[in-house]
Amino acid sequence: MKIALAQIDCAVGDFDGNLKKIIQFSVDAKKKGASIVVFPEMALTGYPVEDLALRRSFLEASKRALNFLVARSSDEDMLDLMLVIGTLSPTKRTPDANRVAIARNSAYAILNGEIITKYDKHLLPNTGVFDEYRVFEEGTSEGSFKLNGERFQLFICADIWNLEQISDRVKATNKDSRIDHIIVINASPFEVRKQSTRYNIARQLIHGTDISLTYVNMVGGQDDLVFDGASFCMFRGKVFARAKKFREELLVVDIEKNNSPTQENFALHSESYDTESIYRALVLGLRDYVQKNGFTEVVLGLSGGIDSALCAVIAKDAVGAKNVMGILMPSKFSSKSSIDDALETVNLNGFKHCIQSIEPIYDAYVAELRMSSVAQENIQARIRGNILMNYANTNPSALVIATGNKSELAVGYSTIYGDAVGGFAPIKDVLKSKVYELAVWRNGHEFEKNNGSVIPKNSITKPPSAELRADQKDQDSLPDYAVLDAMLELYVENAHGKDELINAGYDRELVEEVVRMVDRAEWKRRQYPPGPKVSALAFGRDRRLPITSRF
Repeated sequence: MKIALAQIDCAVGDFDGNLKKIIQFSVDAKKKGASIVVFPEMALTGYPVEDLALRRSFLEASKRALNFLVARSSDEDMLDLMLVIGTLSPTKRTPDANRVAIARNSAYAILNGEIITKYDKHLLPNTGVFDEYRVFEEGTSEGSFKLNGERFQLFICADIWNLEQISDRVKATNKDSRIDHIIVINASPFEVRKQSTRYNIARQLIHGTDISLTYVNMVGGQDDLVFDGASFCMFRGKVFARAKKFREELLVVDIEKNNSPTQENFALHSESYDTESIYRALVLGLRDYVQKNGFTEVVLGLSGGIDSALCAVIAKDAVGAKNVMGILMPSKFSSKSSIDDALETVNLNGFKHCIQSIEPIYDAYVAELRMSSVAQENIQARIRGNILMNYANTNPSALVIATGNKSELAVGYSTIYGDAVGGFAPIKDVLKSKVYELAVWRNGHEFEKNNGSVIPKNSITKPPSAELRADQKDQDSLPDYAVLDAMLELYVENAHGKDELINAGYDRELVEEVVRMVDRAEWKRRQYPPGPKVSALAFGRDRRLPITSRF
C-alpha cells in the first residue's frame, strides 16, 4: 500500500490558495499510485489561526472549504484516494462575551465524496509558542478507519507526546481494535535539534509493536514560526523514508515494504548540521513573511558589520539579490573600513544600493537640541531608521528588516525607533556567537544556486562596533560575546536566577549587571519586530514577563 506524505506550505486564512494546493497534491498522489494522501495539521486553514478560531465567520469559511474538498474528492482524478486533512470543526457552542471556544482542531479522513471519520485533537498544548487550550475545545473522538483490510489510527501533533494517554489504544491486540498503521498530522515548529526529539517520541509510541507510523509535518513560515517539514515514516524504530527539510514535497512511500532505514536515522546531529538547519530556517521564515504579506523587496541598512551583512545575504537567499536594497548611511564616526566592507557586501552579492550620509541631518539635530552624549548616539540610529522607513513609504512593496541579534535584544543594546525599526527581524533569535558561525558557514557553502564567499572577511574578523562615537567597540559596555551568550543561555533560555549563575562560576558583579540589563530591556523587546524562532526559547511567544517588575 502506498501512502503519500503531502508536506505543504499553507497560509492562514487563504482557503482558496490552500485548497488549490491540496487538490493539486492529491491529484499528483493519485497519479503516483498512492492509496492515501496525508496533509499537515490545519492544512486547510493554515496554522496557527490563534483568535481567528473564535470567529464564527472563520469557522464557516473553513466549513465551506471542507465541503468543497469533500465533493471534489469524488471526481475521477481523485477517486478511490483517501485524503487525511487537518482543519477546524465546530462545537455546539456559540460565541459569547467570555470568548468560549467554538471549534476543535480536527483531522478528517475523506474518500469518494464522503467523510469516513473525524479525529479531534485531545491534548491542547498551552506552553511555549502554543496557546491552543485558549482557542480550541478538547476532543474525545477515536478517529480510526479501515482501508484494504488494514486499520489506521489518526492522531494530531501533541497527542502523541502524551504516551500515557494513548498507549492503551496503540497497544491494543484484540482483533477488532488492533492498529496496523498510525498517521500523525503535525504543525510542529522548527527549533534546533527538534527532529531527534520527534524521532524519539515516535519510537516510544510504537516500541514493541509491528505498527508503522507516518508523521506528516507542515513546512513554511507563519509570522515568527517556521515549520521545517522533515516528514517521515517509521517501522520498528527505524526511519525508512523522510521528506526534505524546509521545502514542499510529495513523498510517496510503500508502507508495506518498509524500505531500508535512512542514513539520518543513525546520524549524530553535528554542530555544522545545526548551523545549516538554523540558516535554512531563517531564509524560509523571511521568504514566507515577505511573500505572504504581499511584499516583493527587502530594504535594510548596511553598516559593514557582520549582523547587517548576514541579514542581507539571508534576504538574497530568500527573495533574490535583485530584490534587496542596501542603504549605506555613514556618519562622521563611520570608519573607512566599515564603508568599504559594506560596499564589498554589495559587490559580492549584486545588491541594489545607495549612500545617504546622515552627517548634515545629525548636525542639524545637535544644533537645534540640547543633547546628552547618549542622546547624540541614539539620534544617529533614529535618523537611519527614518531613512529606511522613508524608502519603504516611497516604495510600498519594500519591507524594512531590522538587523539586531538576540544578544543585543537581550541586554537592550539597540535603539528603539532607530535600529529597531522594521517589519521583520531575521536574526532576532540568534545569539551573536551563532551569528559568526552562520556567516562562516554561509561563506563556505553554496545555498541552492547562490555561491559562497558572500560576506566580507573583515566583517567577520573585526571587533564589533555600533560606531556611534569615536573609537567605540561593543566590548566597551558589554562583556565578551562568548561569555555574554553563555550567561544569556542560562538566564533566558534555562530560567536560572542570579545565584545559579554565580554558582556556575560567573563573577557576582558581572551577573548582577547582565541580569539588570536584561530585565530593564523588556519594554524594548515588546516593541521589536517579529522574527523567526529557531531556539528552544525565543523572545516573544516563548518568554512572557511583566515590563513593570521589582523582582
